[in-house]
Amino acid sequence: MDHFGTPSVERPAREPVEVAAGALVDESASFEDFFSRERDRLFGLLVLVTGDRHEAEDLAQDAFVVTWERWDRVSTGDNPAAYLHRTAMNAFRKRYRRAQILRRITSVAVRTTTAPVDASLELDETLRVLTPRQRAALVLTELLGYNASEAASTLGVKASTIGALKHQARAALKRDSETADD
Repeated sequence: MDHFGTPSVERPAREPVEVAAGALVDESASFEDFFSRERDRLFGLLVLVTGDRHEAEDLAQDAFVVTWERWDRVSTGDNPAAYLHRTAMNAFRKRYRRAQILRRITSVAVRTTTAPVDASLELDETLRVLTPRQRAALVLTELLGYNASEAASTLGVKASTIGALKHQARAALKRDSETADD
């Protein structure tokens, strides 16, 4: 048992892996540490981008699986967290495109909304007036502090597109705020 009273799980022994500068790193422990550090941040990002807690959970799980599968290369890269976020946003874009096509074909809205997470209720409600791409651009740049190039890389668009999306998002938020005041 560990110090929290939880039964400990025996993991199979893994050989340390040699990385840059000849340092030895235990791959499994490194990924577990990475997962512990990044899971809440990624989940929060995806909740804000998708507006749906369950979809955010699915996307986060998928992104972590892809990152884990490539951990030997990702862990030695410049920014494993950026790789994880880019993977999650690529999965989000793929799902979003698929949903758009389905909506066009069936003319029925596919997306349903669920209750937003506790403390971000107001922010989540505010962001719902935006398109998913506008939400993603705002969350990445305004909340996570990515510059336009980083956000563009994460979303797979040009940096100028990020600027346009942010402009459109702010205009939509302003219109919504003015409508709410009436």
